[in-house]
Amino acid sequence: MTAPVPLAVSADNPLLDVSELPFRLPPFGDISAEHCREALLAGMAEQRAEVAAVVGSAEPPTFENTVVAMERSGALLVRAWSVFGNLTSSVSTPRLREIEREIAPLEAAHDDAIRLDPALFARIDAVHAARHDSGLDDESVRLVERYHLDFVLAGAQLDGTGRARLTELNQELSTLATTFGQNLQLATEAAAVRVTDRAELDGLSDAEIAGAETAAGDRGVDGYLLALLLPTGQPLLAKLRNRELRRRVFEASLGRASAGEHDNRPVAARIATLRAERARLLGFDTHADLVLADSTARTTAAVDAMLASMVPASVANAEAEAAVLREAAGRDGVELAAWDWAFYSEQVRAERYAVDTAALRPYFELDRVLVDGVFHAAELLYGYRFTARPDLAGYHPDVRVWEVGDASGGSVGLYLGDFFAREGKRGGAWMSSFVRQSRLLGTAPVVVNNLNVSRAPDGQPTLLTLDEVNTLFHEFGHALHGLSSAVTYPRFSGTAVPRDFVEFPSQVNEMWALWPEILGNYARHVETGESLPRSAVEAIDAAQLWGEGFATLEYLAATLLDQAWHRVTPETEIGDPVAFEQQALAAAGVASALVPPRYRTTYFQHVFAGGYAAGYYSYIWSEVLDADTVEWFKENGGLRRENGEAFRSKLLAVGGSVDPLAAFRAVRGRDADPRPLLRRRGLAPAS
Repeated sequence: MTAPVPLAVSADNPLLDVSELPFRLPPFGDISAEHCREALLAGMAEQRAEVAAVVGSAEPPTFENTVVAMERSGALLVRAWSVFGNLTSSVSTPRLREIEREIAPLEAAHDDAIRLDPALFARIDAVHAARHDSGLDDESVRLVERYHLDFVLAGAQLDGTGRARLTELNQELSTLATTFGQNLQLATEAAAVRVTDRAELDGLSDAEIAGAETAAGDRGVDGYLLALLLPTGQPLLAKLRNRELRRRVFEASLGRASAGEHDNRPVAARIATLRAERARLLGFDTHADLVLADSTARTTAAVDAMLASMVPASVANAEAEAAVLREAAGRDGVELAAWDWAFYSEQVRAERYAVDTAALRPYFELDRVLVDGVFHAAELLYGYRFTARPDLAGYHPDVRVWEVGDASGGSVGLYLGDFFAREGKRGGAWMSSFVRQSRLLGTAPVVVNNLNVSRAPDGQPTLLTLDEVNTLFHEFGHALHGLSSAVTYPRFSGTAVPRDFVEFPSQVNEMWALWPEILGNYARHVETGESLPRSAVEAIDAAQLWGEGFATLEYLAATLLDQAWHRVTPETEIGDPVAFEQQALAAAGVASALVPPRYRTTYFQHVFAGGYAAGYYSYIWSEVLDADTVEWFKENGGLRRENGEAFRSKLLAVGGSVDPLAAFRAVRGRDADPRPLLRRRGLAPAS
């Protein structure tokens, strides 16, 4: 590798040096979009120079001068990416999107220049061959093995012609993924449903109506604006009594990015085709086979077997639910349509189980759920304590910062919360890191959770739905994975585990949302302070299987659609992506006019602009581990520090430094049993 000429960084660029703020929190108020661009470009050049020094060393390759040197490289680039990546997701602007489009192919070329360098791979290969004879500890041996596999899967063993073509593919794919994500964000904002007559919003609470009015004002339009969330199903569909408005909201959601200026149909098709070509070049039949080579599932056959085992019962459960909903809709003279499902499902839930989800919201005030629920559970389980740090600023006024301490009074890191939906923020909910824990680098974790909760009008409390409560617990499970990290090498820090394992700890954390001791601590009426009635808790428990047919089928449809897109070959004639989607769903036995996929192709951000390509199955694969771990907690007394410490030290703390399934066995004492998941989803008889 020839070292590029390092690019100068202006002396006033805050990203040039390590932040002096606590835990290296970036000084967001001082960082501009241009600072990010400059630091990204200079960071890539700097890392290329560092890698060139590794390659050019006259010393024989060793673990320290090759692999550890690689772990230390790119400090400026890592700082810049951690800020820029979060800003483009959370506070995107036209300038940030422009920079993102510019940087995407450069980043792909940068990564290829490193991973496709034959001289660098020769050094890594030599260290890999001698790894068991070099006196390395277990984590160091695993680091060598991970580097070797990373480089092999990235194409390091290709010849010159293959490397050149792979570079072209990666650059185009990087550009297309950026285009897909930006198209989706802009199309979703444009698809927000405007309402001029307040009467049409019948069924929404006063707070929700006020929020819609605020959203319209923020966009500079009159009336009310119903913004869309990322999945097909919109929570408002369960409440709106105006059937025509339900139809408008549903069709706006379903049609996002499928026509016009921000049409993602050709983008998705091109991505799938190029991924297929890349997989073939790397020696795999399909992109799915390439992805599964670095997973806990290992093979597409294993994924197929799991999904196929769930489809018949899921379809049957959804059809049984549909029969009940048709009867409920028939009482209103309505022929059940997809946009009616959530509305009548809520009616049935209320009638059969006495669960009025709208009536639950006053018991789920955001700050109370967070502090007295999410944080409280983390303290009881792991000894973590959260102290607000109003002196530390986030990247947007909405962002709040907490310092995290452990049971002994020591410092753990920082937790940032960014919970509100707004223009410029992508849909969905996620966790990411600004600083990753590493003993090698002397860094402690700085993590952030993003949600898309509708903001209450000024002076009013923000109330969550039960689903949003679960989402907050889920995403905080990812945050705990990052905060609990105790590894040497940044390559293994926190959530740096296989894609089909990363959702496991976050799904486990959802169990505490309805755990009596936790629920009783946070679920109090926002006006009266009264606890959520025991009858409501019992009704929630009784209703847990209601709707699982729909939920499982919509998830499986999206998962099987993901697999279909990533089982194509370079020779596959995709044609119309909409027709491809319909054929894929029909072939998998999950096509349903009443239950569309949780994500359709044009807004399937997880797989076309995220890290879940051919990996959306990961949620239910991880849920097998999750459901069995919930059983372990219950068998061992539930919310006990001893249980939390075992889960933290044996699984959360080790990140990717050990085989993930070995970490699971260290906690559970055996391999996972799938039966708890089947019972949870209503796919097997209760024991």
